[in-house]
Amino acid sequence: MTDTESSVDPGTRTDAPAAPMGRRERKKAATRQAIADAALRLFLERGYDDVGIREIADAADVSTTTLFKHFPVKEALVFDEDAAQEARLLAAVHDRPREQSIPAALREHALRYRMAAAGGDARFTAFFDLVESTPALRDYVQNMWLRHTAALARAIADDSGLPADDPACTALAHFALEAPRAARGHDDPRQAVTRAFDLLESGWQSLT
Repeated sequence: MTDTESSVDPGTRTDAPAAPMGRRERKKAATRQAIADAALRLFLERGYDDVGIREIADAADVSTTTLFKHFPVKEALVFDEDAAQEARLLAAVHDRPREQSIPAALREHALRYRMAAAGGDARFTAFFDLVESTPALRDYVQNMWLRHTAALARAIADDSGLPADDPACTALAHFALEAPRAARGHDDPRQAVTRAFDLLESGWQSLT
């Protein structure tokens, strides 16, 4: 539980339907989802540290071998959408309309995909509480965001024609990912995110 666009022309965004999955792919996706759902349910009911891998496998009606084929480590069960999140993040940069700035595209992405908890959804609140109260999950999510930051910084540099190690690209990537988390707890989180990205926009335009 964590947040296919293809570009026909660099100046337009096309939400093309994904190619239909075959029977084997559908079965694998359904199995993966069943495992992730079972894991999250058990973690929320009893706590992350008090639930074993075998219990999760039994609840999802799969073997532990099958579970580990989909999720190589226990922490990954909580962040089953990690790869999809990163793909959407990079697509926000690469597939944006030509006239849209990178900060504006990342703001749109943040408001669309990362503000699901802003409405006080009890399920998301419980999820965040689980992560914040579990050291192993806090460490995992920190490493996950570092990976996303590095990938996003490379995408920004590539799109902007800047060196791959340009610190401005890394800074923009870092603060773009941090803005929604920083907005949590504000009376109006969406407005807080928008204001944060206004600042990023101003700084980015002054550099580029």
